Amino acid sequence: MINKSYSQVEEKNNTQSLSDCLMAQMPPAALDLVADFFKVLSETSRLNIVCCLRTGSKNVTEIIDKTGLGQANVSKHLKILAQAGIVARTQKGINVYYQISNPFVFELCDLVCNSLSIQIQQQHEQLRQIQKMQNNETIN
Repeated sequence: MINKSYSQVEEKNNTQSLSDCLMAQMPPAALDLVADFFKVLSETSRLNIVCCLRTGSKNVTEIIDKTGLGQANVSKHLKILAQAGIVARTQKGINVYYQISNPFVFELCDLVCNSLSIQIQQQHEQLRQIQKMQNNETIN
């Protein structure tokens, strides 16, 4: 879990030059692959499936039970996740089990969630300050 504050991460990022950014050195075709990877993770049902697989491999029935998604929907999203290399499938008898191919996906999701949490906290604090100012104006 990442414990750095948003401003610490921002400060570190600002001190790095553009040449330190791996993506800045990539050709457009490679950047397209990066963008496509993020597009795969930009769908709520797929994120739900990824979260479901965090605890280990599951078959389609288990994924349906855990996510509440329909069978056709789960199958469609698992195919997209597999094509992107995010999940892998393993045949065990008549069952196919899906698991996360690379756990870095969870680190990425945790980074995004932590960043959003910090942003929400900052916005909440700003709103609280505005309300406090409005209350002071009403009293005066």
